[in-house]
Amino acid sequence: MSRLLTDQDVLRALRRIAHEIIERNRGVDSVALVGIRTRGVHLAQMLSDVIEQFEGKAVPLGELDVTAHRDDLDETTRPGTIDTVIPFDLEGKSVVLVDDVLYTGRTVRAALDAISEIGRADKIELAVLIDRGHRELPVRADYVGKNIPTSNDERVSVHVPQVDGDIGVWLHNGALV
Repeated sequence: MSRLLTDQDVLRALRRIAHEIIERNRGVDSVALVGIRTRGVHLAQMLSDVIEQFEGKAVPLGELDVTAHRDDLDETTRPGTIDTVIPFDLEGKSVVLVDDVLYTGRTVRAALDAISEIGRADKIELAVLIDRGHRELPVRADYVGKNIPTSNDERVSVHVPQVDGDIGVWLHNGALV
């Protein structure tokens, strides 16, 4: 296991992504952040805090559980409850989906299906802390903290304080336990 990003590297990447979101959307009046459970939710909160520091106003923040839309679970293993919390109307919003790692693109596909059941945003963008390549679907992130080319037998793990007690990004050889 090797550390790819320190806590300061992660915070620097989030600040850069926040600036890019503000610039591309000409401010944040219509921007909403929706974190993909689990670590995407916490990264979205960190991005929201940074944007508020820069712009002096909070952006709407939501949580999206994509479990019911995953294509790697069958009906018997798919949980019945959905932990999605989006306390705002999507209409008129530029929604930025936030996730920790972009790999095959299947989680993003599930997120697009899930969000489309909730409402119709004006625009949906994707922000990821890490893009490791190996796409199986035609998905690309609009905002990327760091591109990290990996092999298929390597794994990238993002730690956030709320879940892992620390912050950073690690590369593992072989499957994560």
